[in-house]
Amino acid sequence: MIIGSVLNPVNSSMIAVALVPIGAAFGAPPSRTAWLVSALYLATAVGQPVVGRLVDTYGPRRLYLIGTALVGVAGLLGALAPSLGALIAARVLIGFGTSAAYPASMYLTRSEAERTGLKSPAGVLTALSVANQTVVVIGPTLGGLLIGAGGWRLIFTVNIPLSLACLVLGSLRLPKHPFRAADAADAPPAKRAVDVPGMLLFAAMLVSMMLFLMEPGVAELYLLGLTAAAGTGLALRELRVREPFIDLRVLGGNLPMLATFLRQFLGFTAVYGFLYGFTQWLEEGRGLHASAAGLLLLPLSLSALIVSSVTGRREAVRAKLVVGSVVQIVACALLLVVGSGSPVWLLAGVGLLMGIPQGLNGLANQNALYRQADADRMGSAAGLLRTFTYLGALGASAATATFFAHGADTHGLHELALFMLVGAVLLLVATLLDRSLRTITPTTSATPITPVSGKA
Repeated sequence: MIIGSVLNPVNSSMIAVALVPIGAAFGAPPSRTAWLVSALYLATAVGQPVVGRLVDTYGPRRLYLIGTALVGVAGLLGALAPSLGALIAARVLIGFGTSAAYPASMYLTRSEAERTGLKSPAGVLTALSVANQTVVVIGPTLGGLLIGAGGWRLIFTVNIPLSLACLVLGSLRLPKHPFRAADAADAPPAKRAVDVPGMLLFAAMLVSMMLFLMEPGVAELYLLGLTAAAGTGLALRELRVREPFIDLRVLGGNLPMLATFLRQFLGFTAVYGFLYGFTQWLEEGRGLHASAAGLLLLPLSLSALIVSSVTGRREAVRAKLVVGSVVQIVACALLLVVGSGSPVWLLAGVGLLMGIPQGLNGLANQNALYRQADADRMGSAAGLLRTFTYLGALGASAATATFFAHGADTHGLHELALFMLVGAVLLLVATLLDRSLRTITPTTSATPITPVSGKA
């Protein structure tokens, strides 16, 4: 479960230090190499809830194996890609392929918790979160080392052994028939229809909105019209169909879960803005090699790992989010004083601070979702949580492309820092206003879970 779920963050983070050398190899400016980031997140933002719903319907094993196999194929394509367009296609395949493992993992965790009676498996949830959050911040360092060792194509090749490991372990260990709540009452689970039109409308809405955000302008306003049309069609259909892809009645009545999605979006907009923007600035604005830029992000990796590991077994959702958002505000503010002559200790210190919210916010939101989502829709709920993560990443990628339109200089970094600062402040406000977080109290691994309900 852990290996499969980290396939997406390892691919999303390693590319941060590869954008400059890939641009140099194909003669592409930052505005074009930004598609290597956007393509993966666009595919994943669409794929996560779609595959999550399929996991809810058909079970996790089949979707996990198909998805991880696709990642291996995409890794081979990227390693041999003759052009930037082929690389972008490989990133799209990686995005779709990595959409299965995390929803499958959350589904299996919930079904095992119901089977064993351990309703709050904090250790498993912490392991998943720590692995994902740590890989995100270790990725640039790993990517820099791989590029230094054999060039940027190695960051695609690494998917092949990871995919093989997932296929072997998944075939051996994943249950063919995971436990469902209905099994406890000796009743077979009801078959569910797959809402294909709903999925297509959702994809159309998301793709048109993201295409506009990646290149906003008057000439692209028609994309917002397409977004509105697809969104309206999706709402009308989902309110009428018996087995909707996204149950708007349930989702609309679960304000705490909607608040969790919003916090995930705001938090990761700042995280990925730093990951992509600061890393590119280190290479272009500061003049560091990709491997050196990756090593300079090690303090971020270490602080995220330590914070997640130390705080993981206590839910303390509200406290983690408050501390994480405050520290994120401080880190973004420090970026405003960073310049091309800043000492290395200051640059490392900013990364050290940014690792703290990286280790707190994602874990807190995951624990909140686990308490808030309906068990029968855990796969699709987990997929939607990842979708909002990638919406934040897409927003950060669009902002980076806008502020670095003529290169990753210090002026562009400061503009990006202001953008990130606004998101961090909004995250703090959204946390303080969400009264439902007060009802999520620390539990032990054997404490029965009580679903959170009420107004956010």
